[in-house]
Amino acid sequence: MARHASAVILGLAVLAGEAGPASAQGACDRACLRMMLDQYLAAVIKHDPAAAPIAVGVRQTENAINVRPGNGVWKTVTALGKVQRRYVDPVSGQVAYYGTVEEGSSTAIVTVRLRVENRQITEVEWYLARENDPGLNGPRRQGGPPANLHNPGYLAENPPPDRVVPRNQRSDRATLVRIVESYFDAITSHDGSVALTHPGCGRVENGSPAPAGRFLPAGPARGGQPPAAAPPAGRGAPAGPAGNDCVGGLQNFSGQMVAAQRIPLVDEDAQVVLAFAVFIRRPGSPTPRNVFSEWFVIDEAKIKTIYTAMFYPPADLAVPNWPPYVGNWPLPATTVPVPAPPRQP
Repeated sequence: MARHASAVILGLAVLAGEAGPASAQGACDRACLRMMLDQYLAAVIKHDPAAAPIAVGVRQTENAINVRPGNGVWKTVTALGKVQRRYVDPVSGQVAYYGTVEEGSSTAIVTVRLRVENRQITEVEWYLARENDPGLNGPRRQGGPPANLHNPGYLAENPPPDRVVPRNQRSDRATLVRIVESYFDAITSHDGSVALTHPGCGRVENGSPAPAGRFLPAGPARGGQPPAAAPPAGRGAPAGPAGNDCVGGLQNFSGQMVAAQRIPLVDEDAQVVLAFAVFIRRPGSPTPRNVFSEWFVIDEAKIKTIYTAMFYPPADLAVPNWPPYVGNWPLPATTVPVPAPPRQP
């Protein structure tokens, strides 16, 4: 039932995109949309909103917080990083960037989604993963690795493909959407066999390769042991992102449901799909919600790799803060118990 409702909402959104933004922007095809994205990113780096074709009343969020043009990333981003991927969807009139950006001496892993209407940018949505952000087990510990698996080095060595798939090897738009939905159905059902994936499908979370059994419970549910450190690039890391398992351990996953699913962008040429959602945990779980952007790389009608930029919001933050607002609610502080402090060695 939930999936049917999701499909109806998605179908209406696609129809709206076909009848609205895509037609309204006329000749703003793939090349035009990519140009709009590049103009926007260049303007951010220049710290100058006037340098981009931004519509009056543009809506911009950064990790679900509304930000006025000129604030937030407009002040912090100083350059694009080593990983730069651009994906385009002329049907919905949307274009997005996945990769890294530099903020002075720090590197953030990001997804940036734009909607273009009448050759103006009307929506901007940022997902940012920074090295000192909280993760599954709370804030980063002093002297410890990033709590959120932030690892731009590994991502630079194992980036998503930058490609145009031959037409005779592509799945159509509707099929690509169903393939992605099968993954979310597998998570909700705690049954990896439901997902249409290649054996050993890779999952890279905030730059780090997710190990086999990724969906085993975290933190205290593993006997109180802290999570393993994110592997440094080139030192003990798998040879590539396909060296892990994107559906391993689902039967023990602490998540109860995948809420607020959105699929705003389908790049048929690249066979890459962008999805957003929120993992809602089982009642009593000490693991916080996480809000994620996921890039699905699809080959031969199956998921080959998944790349994410995600964050772990505080319990009182309404997420994801974009229509249709399904699952957009803050949680009472008592819903997620405070994890017990780690045992001292």
